[in-house]
Amino acid sequence: MIPHVLPTYNRADLAFERGEGSWAITTDGTRYLDLGAGIAVNALGHANPALVAALTEQAGRIWHVSNLYHIPEQERLADLLVENTFADTAFLTNSGTEAAELAIKMVRKYWAEQGDDRFEILTFEGAFHGRSTGAIAAAGSEKMVKGFGPLMPGFRQLPWGDMDALKAAISDRTAAVMIEPIQGEGGIRPLSDEDLRLIRALCDQTGALLVLDEVQCGMGRTGKLFAHEYAGVAPDIMMVAKGIGGGFPLGAVLATESAAAGMVAGTHGSTYGGNPLACAVGAKVMEIIAAPEFLAEVNRKAGLFRQKLEGLVAAHPDVFEGIRGQGLMLGLKCRVAPGDLVKAGYAEQILTVPAADDTLRLLPPLNISDEDISEAVARLDRAADRLDG
Repeated sequence: MIPHVLPTYNRADLAFERGEGSWAITTDGTRYLDLGAGIAVNALGHANPALVAALTEQAGRIWHVSNLYHIPEQERLADLLVENTFADTAFLTNSGTEAAELAIKMVRKYWAEQGDDRFEILTFEGAFHGRSTGAIAAAGSEKMVKGFGPLMPGFRQLPWGDMDALKAAISDRTAAVMIEPIQGEGGIRPLSDEDLRLIRALCDQTGALLVLDEVQCGMGRTGKLFAHEYAGVAPDIMMVAKGIGGGFPLGAVLATESAAAGMVAGTHGSTYGGNPLACAVGAKVMEIIAAPEFLAEVNRKAGLFRQKLEGLVAAHPDVFEGIRGQGLMLGLKCRVAPGDLVKAGYAEQILTVPAADDTLRLLPPLNISDEDISEAVARLDRAADRLDG
């Protein structure tokens, strides 16, 4: 008999009823140190008082009106996003997947408005852009697309990090290049600043739009508000989600005026997207994370965490191969199955997230304390002990 909840998830036998900062607490009161943060979503930890206050205040005023009307909270969040990024405009969504769908539509509408029939978007193996039919077609991995054909046409996947392949593929018929500055699901694989600058240059040369997916690596996760800032370039379109809502379902597409020129009234919409509850929380998240002093602390904590992880890797050469990533988006390249390490972590009351390419993701709240960083590495050490030898 099928469960009442559609069984599309392989869930751990854990259920959490509350959280405090970097800790998630099960229904039986067991405390787990959370290095997954809901897959990079709980950027400010569990039950953050500032976010609780923002949500509670808004909940006492108005929850939903739909986009038939102006929404002051939505406009406030859009202002913050534009003021702090390359963008001229923002569309608020409920998720990263919805942001990916709009980004694809925006690219196609841009070229249609130019009177040009360009439609091919170049993407990269190992990518993850969501699980809608358009997003899985963009990523193209067999695991995601098998059984869901025929797929949306117009995407071509290139080898990750292969700039020669990109040079050979891109042309004045290319509509856009879509890429994550750091792959999350793909195994915490960063694109070098040099390569991102090259991609921007190739797009400029051919007229193709540059679409960045910063759903997982954005919102302060790398120590800058968005990861592409390290390379000193800007995209034409960018997808944002996860950390932007601090745990409340929220996403966004940011774009330049030129890239968004075709998106006029009636070309896209959402019933819930940008609702007052989500945007009140998102605005508070932006106010906190965009502050230079907050990002400086992310970088300091990232340095401390990485230093301690280097000792962990050195102590368990049969378990770990090395460290990847930037800021507090870190991956441990494993010599064992990452899933086995996740399970060993449960026994030590620590939560981590597996990824492709034999990588264990470490995505703690950005405001994790120094003490919790030390405790996290100690628990990872004990989890590794369970798999050594």
